[in-house]
Amino acid sequence: MTILRIIFAILLPPVGVFLTIGIKPHFWLNILLTILGFLPGIVHAVWVIAKNHD
Repeated sequence: MTILRIIFAILLPPVGVFLTIGIKPHFWLNILLTILGFLPGIVHAVWVIAKNHD
């Protein structure tokens, strides 16, 4: 499942964060980072997924 989350984090960063933690402050932060720049959204999503791996 983690590989699927990382793929989503690269393609659509908020989806990867949502699948990992749900709708919490990190999800909203990731949406903001993705809007401001796609690369910061990807980095944040991968960080959240790595920090909260199963």
